[in-house]
Amino acid sequence: MAGQSVGEHIRDGAYVVLKRGEVFKAAQVQRRKKAIFGKQWIFLDNAIGQCFGTSFEITGGGKLMPLTKMEEATAEKLEAGADNRNIVDDGKSQKLTRDDIEALKEKGIKGEEIVQQLIENSATFRDKTGFAQEKYIKKKKKKYESVITIVKPCTRILAMMYYAREPGKICNLRYDTLAQMLTLGNIHAGSKVIVMETCAGLVLGAVMERMGGFGSVIQMYQGGEPGRAATDCFGFPETFLGTLHEFPLGKVQSLLSGVFSSEISPEETDSVQTGQKPNGSIDETHNVTIETEIPTSGRILEANHPDGQDAMEVTSGELKISNENELKERKYQVFEKKKRQIERRKREIEAANLLKDRNADGLILASRFHPTPLLLPLLDLVAPSRPFVVYCQYKEPLLDCYTKLREKGGVINLKLSETWLRNYQVLPNRSHPKLTMSGGGGYLLTGLTVVRENVMPSVKSLEPQKTEEPVTKKLKLEEL
Repeated sequence: MAGQSVGEHIRDGAYVVLKRGEVFKAAQVQRRKKAIFGKQWIFLDNAIGQCFGTSFEITGGGKLMPLTKMEEATAEKLEAGADNRNIVDDGKSQKLTRDDIEALKEKGIKGEEIVQQLIENSATFRDKTGFAQEKYIKKKKKKYESVITIVKPCTRILAMMYYAREPGKICNLRYDTLAQMLTLGNIHAGSKVIVMETCAGLVLGAVMERMGGFGSVIQMYQGGEPGRAATDCFGFPETFLGTLHEFPLGKVQSLLSGVFSSEISPEETDSVQTGQKPNGSIDETHNVTIETEIPTSGRILEANHPDGQDAMEVTSGELKISNENELKERKYQVFEKKKRQIERRKREIEAANLLKDRNADGLILASRFHPTPLLLPLLDLVAPSRPFVVYCQYKEPLLDCYTKLREKGGVINLKLSETWLRNYQVLPNRSHPKLTMSGGGGYLLTGLTVVRENVMPSVKSLEPQKTEEPVTKKLKLEEL
């Protein structure tokens, strides 16, 4: 399987993908922690130490039992019928009822044995063709056998999982379209790539996996924090995360105009290092609040308490302690918030230092926003003769983007494309396209950047030159 290391073992805390047939689910392996897959609660403790690609049977209590060899449920060597024309699906061919099947499950009988009993109690199984018998067995195994396979996350598996389960989160980006984005964007190790995406971090994770921990990835994001839910599912090591940088879209214009500030206030840095807030203005505000709250609470309790003054003193002391604890907690929260702000500012400066030379090796854009206002300023950060790829779920925004790029110049080899994917069933004597297929995987706009001063004259500038010769000929004829 692509993206899976042979012999690599599952560790505690590792991210994995649970697979059952064509259904996938990302999860993190943690001891004594439940994970839900389908409608079952399972514990992944027994998966620790096993190799990726190992299949497990779900036993009682949600525990996993490794299977050394997959035993496929097969029926006896029965003669297959000539065809299925005499088989009527009236629901009466199976002698076992639902209550009988549930009773077998309660006795602890495995799914393989249940499938075998279903075959034996089917009145029409012997009359079916060999293909129909195999299809029947496969269908019953999928329903009654509790076997899952744990595989290592990779771009292909995660893209298939998101497209099947939550396509809206990844802007309906199909896995073959994502593969084309990586190829057309020339993503490779050692390059500097700008990524702007709102696909839950799937495109970002795919770029990082392709680069293998070498080079630099600058993620552009809109809002408070970048979205990386799918990126976390890859389970990248620290060496990979060291190549990842982030920069807000709102500061791109200031970076291009040269007014971006790359300095951190010394007061803020000293306050975080010493553990104190600057100026202490928040402390004074809290002190005023404490002084006004204590007497008020004390008077209320004094009127309702028979002991009067003693109750007020005790209550005031308790309020002082509680307010002091609350003040400490608020101080800590403000301190942590300030610390996170400074760390984010440092990351912005690191990303700005990578972008200021405007020599990025590529640009990948896959967003639910309109691509034109995002693409035009970001292209100024890309070096000449470098590829860029823009993905959109709809064609019309890319047509507008195509027109704006032709008017602006600085790009060549513009192409707007759509891929058509159709899955095929490949089996002996019955290979054919599958009846169900995806409705669409989105559209791609690709091109190459060039130095704008060296761009050839546009077609419009050449039109007057083409019309000169016919005009002169017309004048000569009139003179004659």
